[in-house]
This record gives sequence, structure tokens and C-alpha cells, in this order.
Amino acid sequence: MIRYFLSWTASHRLTRRLTVPSIPQQEPQALLDEDDRWSLLQRCLTDDALPLDVRAAGAITLLFGPSTERLCHLTPNHLQRGGKHTHLMLGRHPVLLPPRLAGLLHQLAEEPLPGSRSLFAQATPGPQLLFPGLVPGKPISTHAMTQKLNRHGISVRAARNSALAALAADLPSPIIADLTGMHRHTAIRWVTYARRDWAEYLAARAEDQQEGRR
Repeated sequence: MIRYFLSWTASHRLTRRLTVPSIPQQEPQALLDEDDRWSLLQRCLTDDALPLDVRAAGAITLLFGPSTERLCHLTPNHLQRGGKHTHLMLGRHPVLLPPRLAGLLHQLAEEPLPGSRSLFAQATPGPQLLFPGLVPGKPISTHAMTQKLNRHGISVRAARNSALAALAADLPSPIIADLTGMHRHTAIRWVTYARRDWAEYLAARAEDQQEGRR
């Protein structure tokens, strides 16, 4: 943004022409191995020892990689039940939920979370939230959600990065941007990263196969 502003001021002779260096693009550092990602997802879907909201939030993050801000503001209205299937509206387009995750979210929508809502909060009118905070009518903060998931062994950054890398390998950038709430330029970088990483994997695998034939 500052680059365009300085270009404008220079064109109007308000300042001399200045060059703003670009921020170097960095590859995602925190990524889960796919086996670890699926193992953690399985834990979220099946481990009754985990709190219900942790299971649901962790599974959504591991599958779809939305921003924590968008995750925390989900309400029952984002759930669309039709026939045997349930969809979740994370963006403009609904995404199909696995039956176990759909069950967790419907349970969250129908039952108050023990210890998360005070009697005052439950009695106060306001928007119903899947992940309510301590303030009536307000969602849990992104910091509190991140800390909560981290405490139960779900690294939000690694889980989200891994989900985005998996999605970017299969989906075009506009859909990823809508699904996750990220800027379209960020989605394009993810697609570029995922496809390059996949191409490098295939090349390395082909080389190993050739070595094996010798």
C-alpha cells in the first residue's frame, strides 16, 4: 500500500521518487506430515476425552484451514442440513462435511458447552455462536481459541498450513481464497508453492525409481 501512495505523491511532485523494497516471500515453515495430519484429524473426530469445541475447531482447521477469526465467528446458521448431508458455509460456497464432523457441529449448536457460558451469558439475548466467549453475544477470541487448541496438542499454525497446502494442490486459487478468507494473492502463492512442491516430489520419486532399475 505504501508503494502506491509514494508513487502517487511522486507523480504529483509532492515528494521525490522513492523505492520501497518488496518483502521477500517465505515458504511456510510449520507443516505437518500428511500422516500426522490425518492422525490428528482422526483424534479430533473420535476422541471423546477432548472437549467438544476443541474437537470441532481442530477438525475444521485440519480439513479446511480457515483463519481463526473466521472460525471463531461461526454460528449454527453456517450449517446447512439437507437429506443425509451437512454443508458448512465458510465462504460463498458450502463445503461438504464428513458425517462425524457434522455431528460434532450439530451437537455444539444444540448443547451449551460446560463451563464456557455463564448463566448470565445464556440468559442474555444475542447471536448464537458455535464457539462462544465469556462475554455474552461475543465469540471466543482468536488468541483464546489458539491457546486452547495448542494446549490440547493441535498447533493451529501447523494445522492450518498443512490444510492449505493440501487444498492448494487440488483447488484453484479463487476457491481457496473464498474458502479460507485469505487474499487472492496469498491464495495464488499457496497454489504456486503446493504445485512446485508436488512437482519436486514427483521428480524425486522418478529419479529413485530409475536408480532402482539400475
